[in-house]
Amino acid sequence: MKVKLIYPKWPKLERQTEFNLPPHGPIVFAAALPDYVEVDFVDENMRSFSYDDPVDMVFISMMLTSQVKRGWEIADNYRAGGIKVLFGGISTMLHAEETMQHADSVFMGEAEGHIEEVLEDFRKGQLKKLYNFMNRQPDTGLIAPARRDLLEHDFYYHKGVQMVDLFHASRGCRFNCYPCAVSFLGGRNFRPRPFDRIAEELDTIDNNRLFVVDNTLAQDKEWTKELFRTMIPFRKKWCSHTISDDPEVLDLAAQAGSWYVYQAVFDTSDYIKERIKRYHDFGISVEGTILLGMDHQTEDDIKELLDFIREIDLDLAEFTILTPFPETKSYDDLLKEGRIFDHDWNHYTADKVVFKPKHMSPEKLQELYYYAWDSFYEDESQEKKMFKLMMKVVEREMEDGTYRPPRKDLMEKSFGHIVDR
Repeated sequence: MKVKLIYPKWPKLERQTEFNLPPHGPIVFAAALPDYVEVDFVDENMRSFSYDDPVDMVFISMMLTSQVKRGWEIADNYRAGGIKVLFGGISTMLHAEETMQHADSVFMGEAEGHIEEVLEDFRKGQLKKLYNFMNRQPDTGLIAPARRDLLEHDFYYHKGVQMVDLFHASRGCRFNCYPCAVSFLGGRNFRPRPFDRIAEELDTIDNNRLFVVDNTLAQDKEWTKELFRTMIPFRKKWCSHTISDDPEVLDLAAQAGSWYVYQAVFDTSDYIKERIKRYHDFGISVEGTILLGMDHQTEDDIKELLDFIREIDLDLAEFTILTPFPETKSYDDLLKEGRIFDHDWNHYTADKVVFKPKHMSPEKLQELYYYAWDSFYEDESQEKKMFKLMMKVVEREMEDGTYRPPRKDLMEKSFGHIVDR
């Protein structure tokens, strides 16, 4: 059985330095497919594809809301030619009802232990319109190493420098943050992978630089410490979302190769200032993530927050606008209050205002978003700050003998545009 697995293209954030990371969801999904399935994977952000390629079935994996309309367009073209199309992935689950209008079948939930049922129904000619396994979460021991052999790795360099590969050690999240859909997607229970399976996957990853994409590494302190002990022998250098600021945890994180963390900066408190200092005390850099447009924020509050982040020694900062994605508390509240005025999913990129803020006009919030990027990077560009962050990891790689020099053959090429094959 031959399938084409497509990851639809999506636009980058305005003001953000453009580089590309390898998609994670599609290759985790591909690892759950039985051996008789031959997979041709296409990251449409990197290259185009032909609708005329012979294929038995098409899988479309969508992570972002801003991918869904392109995914539907691809599906409509294939289905017009008589090819069956199955959708899956995060934004498929967030937009399942609309997606079913463009699909032969929609898959909701996690693939391990379930995708064989779908394929068997396809082989029998009995494909169902919806497969909902969201309440039947698989044993995390079934999660196999992602199919990184499907990736065209040369695409995921930036000016000859190898960027991070993606990896996950757990699923689910016991927190339920206002703008986040993770509790809907993966459940409110923290579900860690077995440490031997984590080690097995780390051993298959050639790239020395990783992004550990778990929602947070602060859900279970004892598990997190054991995770870092498991990671230490692999000598990876990695970034992640928040880590517990417990000194023992941070010491083990540093030993395991923690390079930098994404830390939400949501107020101007000493708590935030001290947390960032603790990361730095252990040699861990910090990229602040700053969300603009929350109901408690006035224009003055946002300007005060922007002044604060320039004072607290962040290594990088990323600014986003509150975006009410479906299946979040923010979506439910703003929809009920009649404050969402833009329902074009292509605009749900976290850099455009699609709702009416509480204390300012949409135009003012959009203006403050641009001001945030421009003011933080006024003295030193994002690309220069990224270079300094990269040099920190290069120094550590040279110390432990894992450094790989930039690819000269790729230094003059840009993979930020689609390459025709």
